[in-house]
Amino acid sequence: MARTSTIKRQTKETSITVQVNVDGSGKTSINTGIDFFDHLITSFGKHAMLDLVVKAKSNDRITHHLIEDTGIAIGNAIDKALGNRTGIARFSYASVPMDESLAETSVDLVRRPYGKINLLIKRSQIEGMPKEDIEHFFSSLVQNLNSCIHINVKYGENDHHKIEAAIKSLAVALRTAANKDKNQKGIPSTKGSM
Repeated sequence: MARTSTIKRQTKETSITVQVNVDGSGKTSINTGIDFFDHLITSFGKHAMLDLVVKAKSNDRITHHLIEDTGIAIGNAIDKALGNRTGIARFSYASVPMDESLAETSVDLVRRPYGKINLLIKRSQIEGMPKEDIEHFFSSLVQNLNSCIHINVKYGENDHHKIEAAIKSLAVALRTAANKDKNQKGIPSTKGSM
């Protein structure tokens, strides 16, 4: 059964369409109108090995709304594509360096939303994106992915590097946790339900 989904989020603030294939090859087409944001989502899709199409348009020209709603839509799309999560590895961990920065992510694809995110951003903006909006994108994505995810930038000096290490560590951990495990029969939980 294909693990794919399409989410359309239409509000007075934004118009967003996300298509995802969890069993993809990392092929992406991202258009939010914000260059660094497009770069982050492209990196996420590539390293998670998701086929990911994101078309996001602001209806009210407020950057915060566009970034938040894009995170919500991507998280919802992945959650929907994962279905009841039968036969997945469920847990994973990834540590990703980028030059002087190091980020670690732990993932449990249990269907309970919890996120602990520590990005260690110092500057008020990175590549034109406000710090608070970058942090909010991560939390919106994690919460709507309906999983337990901890992202921790361990150290670094360059905020751009820290954010890239964080998104890539999330991507790699998600890819491994979402992979089918041939030894896993049914729902990977002692409860018999996620």
